[in-house]
Amino acid sequence: MPHQNQHKIADTANPKINNIVIVGGGTAGWMTAALLIKTLGKSLNITLIESDNIGTIGVGEASIPPIVNFNSAIGIDEKTFIKETQATIKLGIEFTDWGQHNDSYMHAFGSIGKKFAFCDFHHFWLKEQQQNNAMPVNAHKSFWDYSLNYQAAKQNKFAPIHNIPNTNLPGIAHAYHFDAGLYAKFIQKHAMSMGVKRIEGKVIQVNQHHDTGFIKSLVLANGEQITGDLFIDCSGLSALLIEKTLNTGFEDYSHWLPCDRAIAVPCEKITPIEPYTRSSAHAAGWQWRIPLQHRTGNGLVYSSKHLSDEQAKAQLLNNLDGKPLGEPRVISFKTGRRRKQWHNNVIAIGLSSGFFEPLESTNIHLIQTAAIRLLKFFPHNGIEQAAVDEFNRQAKSELEAIRDFIIMHYKLNNRGDSEFWRTCQRMQVPPSLANKIALFKKTGNVFCKPDDLFTEIAWQQVMIGQGIIPEDYHALADTLSEEQLSDLMTSLKTLITRTVEKLPSHDDFLP
Repeated sequence: MPHQNQHKIADTANPKINNIVIVGGGTAGWMTAALLIKTLGKSLNITLIESDNIGTIGVGEASIPPIVNFNSAIGIDEKTFIKETQATIKLGIEFTDWGQHNDSYMHAFGSIGKKFAFCDFHHFWLKEQQQNNAMPVNAHKSFWDYSLNYQAAKQNKFAPIHNIPNTNLPGIAHAYHFDAGLYAKFIQKHAMSMGVKRIEGKVIQVNQHHDTGFIKSLVLANGEQITGDLFIDCSGLSALLIEKTLNTGFEDYSHWLPCDRAIAVPCEKITPIEPYTRSSAHAAGWQWRIPLQHRTGNGLVYSSKHLSDEQAKAQLLNNLDGKPLGEPRVISFKTGRRRKQWHNNVIAIGLSSGFFEPLESTNIHLIQTAAIRLLKFFPHNGIEQAAVDEFNRQAKSELEAIRDFIIMHYKLNNRGDSEFWRTCQRMQVPPSLANKIALFKKTGNVFCKPDDLFTEIAWQQVMIGQGIIPEDYHALADTLSEEQLSDLMTSLKTLITRTVEKLPSHDDFLP
């Protein structure tokens, strides 16, 4: 192919984009279809092909706060969504046994303490801990005294408050746990009501333009041929278009993220329904617990080098809160990303674009951000290589920041009780992560790019939660006298305690 950085890709395969074909349904396909039809539906024809005989992974049942705005953007009412998907509220993720044994901390959503102009709240907290000689044994426990989300989560409380009453302090940030299968059906119905055309069938052949490699049409098992201008690969781990057809290449992250299997099974619901996800480390990985209205989702994520499928199944079934409601199923995966998320006239969204293990509930979020990025870069008068390159650059940057955040949990474990965890402690991590950890250890500072998913507060919680107490704090903390600092901390803690006391229970909030 000729060098084409500065110009439009060959016109023979580069028409004005009128017809979009999405291959694959599930959460990825239908979320993408819903966003595109809602925003560009008057100027586009959107067709989604899915086979009733091809199952979806369907275990991505926990989300993070940006999904609230996404649902709103595609016209979904929160109460209807909660009812239709058996959803519950998620205020954070509790990590048990990742640091010391029988210890836990939470990556709580939302803010902690009070925002200061030039440094984060935790610097003031660090100074107070040193004043009180509370370092390091109790240090990581008291940090969450100043998190409204954490205090509400642990007391099973929730109401959608935007600000703490009579203050300018932010309120509760929430996401959801939901039944992934019900969510896909709910979004499908919503997207089709806005004009997305669904075709049932299995793609058996992909036709490409000989000169450019662009995809021209898809042939279904019944002989029907579907043509399109832009193809969106939501075919899951099979990556039918982006990899099997276009051979885009894969960047493997498994040397940093050693788990390569998950085994999932639902069990009977628990009461009260806790408004947070739980992630409990075990000898060769970790176990999730996701409480829904009608059941609890459970799964064991593990390294097949350290645990057999049968051992994992037995371990999962022995650690359920209720009677299992199905047969455990094993999902094999490899962590990493496609080298290009957009190649020729194909854009990969969802598992076809790569996979992060479910530790921080990022996979549904990455569907959202890819669909939103497609919208921002949507080719109007043909596909421009400069736009494709920038799309891929942004996707790479986003994924590498998330990759580092997830690796950090493994690297900073304090277990040492198995070869799995000792290997994680010893591993060389990406320089971008090593630098972040070193900076935080020495100065208490952590810096993120403006468009990073995980904020400074998220990084602080995981590093403090897993035992890193910075050696220093910001000089601004010294501008308060001991008495002023003590008054500040006491008033913030009291404010959060009183706010949580007045909140209704999570169960009362649910329909």
